[in-house]
Amino acid sequence: MNKETNAPVCKIEIVDETKVEEAKKELENTQQILEIAEIFKLLGEPTRLKIIISLINSELCVCDLAAAIDSTVSSVSHQLRLLRNARLVKYRKEGKMVFYSIEDEHINKLVEQAKEHIEE
Repeated sequence: MNKETNAPVCKIEIVDETKVEEAKKELENTQQILEIAEIFKLLGEPTRLKIIISLINSELCVCDLAAAIDSTVSSVSHQLRLLRNARLVKYRKEGKMVFYSIEDEHINKLVEQAKEHIEE
């Protein structure tokens, strides 16, 4: 155990070059890593995560979202703009109303898997 972090560590230092090279190959696409980090950063903010969770089963207008997450229309609109710019949510207009929904199923799966993880 590392005395500072209480994390288990190797007692001897032996590097498995094959496994290290495989790990490095997964890290080669720097742009992809940055984009994934941005998604997690966006979902790491509780208000935005509440919006995403609220939209998983149905589309909602900004007013409905604000009421659902106990926030203001202005705050929700700001957060939706960030989520829309990252292509996590999409919108459609119907007359004077604007309805938001999840951009694609990947975000639903990501949130559902996170829920399953914490319930285990």
